Amino acid sequence: MSLVAHVVSHGPHCLDGVTAAVAVARYQTGRAEVVARFASNSEVDGVLRSLDPAPGDELWITDISWRDADTDAHLTRLAESGVRVYWIDHHRTALERFRSGQVKVPFADRVLSEEYAASRLVYQYLSARLAGEGRKAPAFDAFAPVVALADDNDRWLHRIPGSRELAHVVRILGADAFEDFLTIDAAVTYTPRMAVARDRAAAEIARSFAVATASRVERRIGDVLLVTAVCDGHPSEVADAWGKATPGAVFALYDAKSLAVSLRRSPDCTVDLSRVAGALGGGGHAAAAGCELPELRRGLAEALAARVGEHLG
Repeated sequence: MSLVAHVVSHGPHCLDGVTAAVAVARYQTGRAEVVARFASNSEVDGVLRSLDPAPGDELWITDISWRDADTDAHLTRLAESGVRVYWIDHHRTALERFRSGQVKVPFADRVLSEEYAASRLVYQYLSARLAGEGRKAPAFDAFAPVVALADDNDRWLHRIPGSRELAHVVRILGADAFEDFLTIDAAVTYTPRMAVARDRAAAEIARSFAVATASRVERRIGDVLLVTAVCDGHPSEVADAWGKATPGAVFALYDAKSLAVSLRRSPDCTVDLSRVAGALGGGGHAAAAGCELPELRRGLAEALAARVGEHLG
């Protein structure tokens, strides 16, 4: 097997990004060796520029986009050398960058749409390819229930029982989730370490709620109530619960685990959080976005120094 399929996806703590990468891997079963890498939004440019696939290899970029012109140039060089580059994403900031002409890579193919989560876009695209190839892929077909759960959770629909729980499991497992998803069955039967992660997540969520409640700050900005807090992981769970009880609100939660800011809104709020996050160097969707603000870490350290310093001679 000489073909290598490189996959760069959002993660490894993101259900949608991990599911998208596994969909590619299951499609490639018996066809190519798969090398998967996961990156946060701040890491993806470096990860992509570190790749050096051989001519004839494939590069799949799923559920994530890049920002630097140097990355565009690197991907263009790869494509011109014979690497087939595919890009499948659903984030509004990425779509807007492409529509504005900021992305000029000669892709072998691409799917850019907000209609579904990236995992579902990847799965549907590859399903059509399999049909066109006349090829059977039982492992790929069996992965459809996981894709449905990932799409349900990422689009914040939560109509399918277990979608939110599975997202918690992936958040706990990180890169191990990719390995477990490679073999998970159509019934989505948890592996032993997935079951352990589920129980651990429940305890962590309870702690995060306590931390967030103790640090909650509210500020009225025009017609919007801005609610900020520090949480200890699982910011979406905190924001979801608060959103049901706090109308007209935007939630900005600093996650002490990921050192990132998660932006969420209450169901009746219409603020486009993707634009807010974009202005802060991040991205995402209208109802759920995020960014990294390294200066917050410095601010926390300064506050800690001031407080401890009060009690030093």
